Amino acid sequence: MHKIGAKYAKMLDAANGLEPLRTAVVHPVDTASIGGAMEAKEAGFITPILVGPEAKIRRAADEAGVDISDVELVPTSHSHAAAAEGVRIVRAGQAAALMKGALHTDELMSAVMSSTEGLRTARRITHVFALDVPSYHKPLFITDAAINIYPTLEDKRDIIQNAIDLCHALDIKEPKVAILSAVETINPRINSTIEAAALCKMAERGQITGGVLDGPLAFDNAISREAADTKHIVSVVAGDADILVAPDLEAGNMLAKQLIYLAGADAAGIVLGARVPIMLTSRSDSLFARRASAALGVLLARFKALNEKNVAAE
Repeated sequence: MHKIGAKYAKMLDAANGLEPLRTAVVHPVDTASIGGAMEAKEAGFITPILVGPEAKIRRAADEAGVDISDVELVPTSHSHAAAAEGVRIVRAGQAAALMKGALHTDELMSAVMSSTEGLRTARRITHVFALDVPSYHKPLFITDAAINIYPTLEDKRDIIQNAIDLCHALDIKEPKVAILSAVETINPRINSTIEAAALCKMAERGQITGGVLDGPLAFDNAISREAADTKHIVSVVAGDADILVAPDLEAGNMLAKQLIYLAGADAAGIVLGARVPIMLTSRSDSLFARRASAALGVLLARFKALNEKNVAAE
C-alpha cells in the first residue's frame, strides 16, 4: 500500500534542521490556510508572518484550534491589501518567502508581478506542481499549470529552466524533461510539436542547461517505458520523466488535477522565477500538501543562497 508522501520523504528530510524561512503568509483567513501555515511552523520549515484582516485571522485560528499568540500578525483591511503588504514585507527584507492563504491566485500574483512594486527578476515567473503519484516510481513535476496561460517559446525556455533548477535544489542532479504534446512526432499542424523540437535544440545549444530534454512526447510515452517501447521510441527520457512540460496552462492544470483526484496524488505547489520562493497552494489542498510546499520553499531558498555565494566567490 502506498504511504502518503512516501516520495516526498527525501525532500522533507532534507528540509529538516535548516533555518526556518521567514515567510509572509498572505490572507490566512480560513482553517486550511492558517492550519497549513502553523503546521509548517511546527515542522520547523517557516517562521510565519500572518498578513491580513486581524479579526478574520484570529477567528480562523480559533476554528482550526491553533495557537497564534506567539506569531507576528500584520493587519490589513482586505485580501488585495494583504497581497500588497506581503510583497512589501519581502521587498523590505523582512521575509524571505511568500505563502498563499485564502485568496485567489490572481490577487497574489498581481502584486508579485507589479512592474514597479513587485518581485520580478529577469527570469519569467512560473509555477511547478511537485506530485507524489502512487503509481509512478518517483516524484513527478508538472509545469506550468497555474500562471502562464499560453506561453510562448521564450516563456517555455524559462518554464523549463526554472523546473530544472528546482530539481537541482532537491538534489535531482540531471532531471529528465518530457515536453508534452498529443503525439510524439513533429506535425506542422500541432504547434506544440514544433516548439518541443525547438526547445530540445535550444538545450543542445546551451540555452537550457542542467537537464535532459526530449519531445514532443505524448503523456503515455513520457511516463510509461512499455508505451514508449511499443512505439519504438528511443529516448532516455521516455518512461522515466522527472518533469512534464505542458503545452499550455489548461493542459497542465487538467493533467495535474486528474492525477490528484483520479490517481490519488499528493501535490505541492511553488512559484519560481521571483525574487523569493512563493508557496502557492490550492484552497482545497491538504495540510500535508501545504507542509510539502513549505519544504520546497526552504530547499529552493537554500539553493539560491548557495548559488549566490558561489557566484560572489568567483
